Amino acid sequence: MASVYNDLNRPPLNETRLQRALMVPGLGFGGHSVAALRVLPEVDSTNTALLAAAADGAPHGSVVVAEAQTAGRGRLGRTWVAPPRSGLFLSVLLRPDVPSARWGWLPLLAGVAVHSAVARVAHLDVALKWPNDLIVPGPDEPGPDVPDTDAPSGYGAGRKLGGILAEQGGAPSQPCVVVGIGINVTLREEELPAPHATSLVLAGAEVTDRDTLLRAVLRGFGSWYADWAESGGDAERCGLAAAYRAVCATLDRPVRAELPGGAVVTGQATGIDPDGRLLIRTADGTSTPIGAGDVVHLR
Repeated sequence: MASVYNDLNRPPLNETRLQRALMVPGLGFGGHSVAALRVLPEVDSTNTALLAAAADGAPHGSVVVAEAQTAGRGRLGRTWVAPPRSGLFLSVLLRPDVPSARWGWLPLLAGVAVHSAVARVAHLDVALKWPNDLIVPGPDEPGPDVPDTDAPSGYGAGRKLGGILAEQGGAPSQPCVVVGIGINVTLREEELPAPHATSLVLAGAEVTDRDTLLRAVLRGFGSWYADWAESGGDAERCGLAAAYRAVCATLDRPVRAELPGGAVVTGQATGIDPDGRLLIRTADGTSTPIGAGDVVHLR
């Protein structure tokens, strides 16, 4: 269904203005806040577009933003659907000079940057659901320390505001990671792709200007990336692990992890290991690291 909202409600992003604001000398993505930035009217997927650009030699710190995606992707092959200009749809190209075993922290790092930007700019109470979802806590769970209910979506009383998808690419001699970020900004109830979704507008955000949000997300991402890379990918030493734990709604609660291949691990989510994996303590006391899968929050 086509959106009824016009440019007055959903103004386009200004590529030139964003380039001037973000492609400046400094820390962040290796010498500049952003190495290159393009705003495209429509792509199949920003991750797909940037992975192709990476294969052609696009530099570390390149960013692709789209006003609309025709085949946006989420984790585990899921689709990401939203009307044009109703959200932030972007991808960042990274060529980390740290051990690849630590690259599992990149979607979590992006999550911390997105959480901080939304909380600071939109003045909205949000939390992270491991590994890659930004959620708005439900009315009976005011923050990440309060358990939600078991629900088919896995979010309980919370509602999904955004998500992150990290994909590896590049040649074996020059590997890269593309981190895709999607945030629902102005979607109305009838435009939501799923019952457990929400948007900044529906959640009562004070600010929904996409330009302001995009700048905050990328500056925060660049700052955290610089600290993480300087520490050799040591999330504890650079403070990333502590920052993630402070806003993660998955920790210190019963969970069920549904793994690729059909295996299920149920227990208490106790922490994040040095490689960014979720640690679940099962009934027999075993601590099981989970690197991929769907995690359901249980009461």
